[in-house]
Amino acid sequence: MTLTTLAAPVRAFAPDRFGCSCCAPVLQDLTLLSVTQVAAAARPEAWKKLGPAPAAQSGTFILTGASVLTVDADFSTVEALAVRDGRVLAVGSLDDVRAEAGEDAEVIEAAGRAILPGFIEPHMHFFTIAVMSRWANVGAIACPDADAVIDRISDLAAEAGPDRWIVARQFDPSLQAGADQITRHTLDQVAPRHPVFIFKASLHIGYCNSRALEIAGLTAETPDPPGSAFVRDEDGRPNGVLKGQPAIMAVLAHTLSSLAIDDVPEACLQVCAKANQVGVTTVCDQGAGLSLGRAEVGAFHSFAASGHMTARLRYSLSGAMADRWDEMDVKPGQGDEMARATGWKIVSDGSNQGRSGLQREPYLGGDDRGLAYVAADDLKVQVTRRALEGWQVVVHANGDQAIDNTLDAMEAARAAGASPDLRFRIEHCSILHDDQIRRIAALGASPSFLIGHVHYWGKAFRDEIFGPLKADLLGRAASCGKAGIRWTLHSDEPVTDMDPLRLMDNAVNRSLWKEPGGVLNPAERVSVEQAIVSLTRDAAWQCHSEHEIGSLEPGKFADFVVLDRSPLEIDPADLRRLKVLETWVAGRCVYRREAT
Repeated sequence: MTLTTLAAPVRAFAPDRFGCSCCAPVLQDLTLLSVTQVAAAARPEAWKKLGPAPAAQSGTFILTGASVLTVDADFSTVEALAVRDGRVLAVGSLDDVRAEAGEDAEVIEAAGRAILPGFIEPHMHFFTIAVMSRWANVGAIACPDADAVIDRISDLAAEAGPDRWIVARQFDPSLQAGADQITRHTLDQVAPRHPVFIFKASLHIGYCNSRALEIAGLTAETPDPPGSAFVRDEDGRPNGVLKGQPAIMAVLAHTLSSLAIDDVPEACLQVCAKANQVGVTTVCDQGAGLSLGRAEVGAFHSFAASGHMTARLRYSLSGAMADRWDEMDVKPGQGDEMARATGWKIVSDGSNQGRSGLQREPYLGGDDRGLAYVAADDLKVQVTRRALEGWQVVVHANGDQAIDNTLDAMEAARAAGASPDLRFRIEHCSILHDDQIRRIAALGASPSFLIGHVHYWGKAFRDEIFGPLKADLLGRAASCGKAGIRWTLHSDEPVTDMDPLRLMDNAVNRSLWKEPGGVLNPAERVSVEQAIVSLTRDAAWQCHSEHEIGSLEPGKFADFVVLDRSPLEIDPADLRRLKVLETWVAGRCVYRREAT
């Protein structure tokens, strides 16, 4: 059905002041519903329900006939790869690999395909994905406009049992054409009997129908919660638009039991399976414990010990939980090759698309410069303390002033004696000036770019948020590379979906999703080879794992992805058309694309 007659016309960009979903307070409240289940999953016996673990790969096999991109220091391309007992035995010509592997090695033909090191996702949120996967995705990829969102709700209502709640996520009017909000009047037409709740992508605004309002007991006489609002019709009745955490929870409180993870082992398997499907063999959780506290870390290591984990996990502890981590005495490097603590995460500001990223100058059309979630002096104290404890400090910094503050803090830590090998990371590192690039290079720090900012929100940044000159400073991977800085690309799922081939495309082509043919600052395009390195060798280095993953070299784990073609042999504009055929972890195939 069409929304345009039922809701206000779309604005070019509808700012949400706190626009980042990964640290939204309502998400933290909802994930807390699963604390008991996750705490139970920290015990090894919780994983016995999955049955015996798959046997580790043993013996020797050779893959040949493919273009094997080793991504070693020379970016060598060879014709054969030998694997023995889960590790790379040899790479090179078929004759040389055969000589190393022995005549009894199984030979597997992979003609016409390409083999690359397994992709590494440098920044995602593991248990957030597990929680949100239970909600229907009505985001821009699944539903190109607001009308498609309503059609999807209609379909879900038709499939749902009596009185079953329908909960959906990712509606983003800055990316989806049509109405900029969804009211009960529209939802009632397609789901009059089922309670419906839709999250805006930021998770700071929700939309519900009359049945949900009725269950929650919300009427014209209900006062707005402090710091929140029920948007109302002219007669004072709530119209179904809920702004802020208290308003959202006033409705969702009536379906909380259905929002918890009821089967933690199965949810963890699904997160790994989602990663494997797009060729990811290692994920990095940047904020462990933020949602479910200490229980998350226990569950991570029990999952790894169970033998059922199909994607390696590296994680940074959320600095918001500092006191609890200090009580646990968690150490850098704690864990094994499957699950390991590597960093300490600090969130220094908000998001630029939500106008809460901290800027040197005001946002376009106003005098607001965003928010410092951590004061500059306090940031110096936190970064220095954790660096001196041996942690790789990982700082979320979107706005250019936030990046200034972050660099000041990292320089203070170095001056206090922090080791240069800690590899300080700047997450998102969105708006980057030349002087900041020089400082990053001097520090030996490393940015990880949420490159989807360029593709999905680039037009809004250029036209509505920053203006063209400042928008050109977004995602400056090419300039960092020229300065000798190692950088990576990430999805920050649930902000954007894990998909390394999409990340490569966004960095190589810098095309604008909302403007066919549009490109944001082509001077910052990188080569396909550079994009591959960022998602393999440099991502492994960034999470202190280059000794075991990130390239196909003898002695490293046999983590690799099989593509239908080599990324180096196609038009860069066709990167999104590449297909992941297989994903292997420690010499065992953990994903195989179904034949079509």
